[in-house]
Amino acid sequence: MQIVAELLKNFPLVSAVSAMVLGQAFKIIYYYFIDRKIDIKHFFEAGGMPSAHSAMVSALVFSVGIRSGWSSPALAIAFAFACIVIYDAVGVRRATGKQSMLIKRILDDMNKTDRINGENLHEFMGHNPLEVTVGIAFGLLVAACLYLGVYRFVY
Repeated sequence: MQIVAELLKNFPLVSAVSAMVLGQAFKIIYYYFIDRKIDIKHFFEAGGMPSAHSAMVSALVFSVGIRSGWSSPALAIAFAFACIVIYDAVGVRRATGKQSMLIKRILDDMNKTDRINGENLHEFMGHNPLEVTVGIAFGLLVAACLYLGVYRFVY
């Protein structure tokens, strides 16, 4: 139990995990307004609005800056990590998602002619720049709210 208490004192960790979980939960609400139905599967999906990966790393960078200082080596590490994650979210994973869409179309065409019986691919993998931008803002908001609401009284 003491381990849990110690982990909860770790503002950067709590901030990053909270931003990730809340970002994923927000997808359920966002897609409710798009699809007019509650679908819990959006909580477990990669991709979509907002980018929970971007929210997580932006919350991490912000909270490390507050906790360790804006000129600390820890902030430099967190920032470099965030750049890699965000680049991956908007670049590499999005390209993979586009390739999956194309392969799915090819398989669908081949299935229609009974030349192949392919499996369905998950097409929605990466993020567009708006989803990443909203994710970054969401992560900063979560970290700021946690700091102003709880952690500024602890540190």
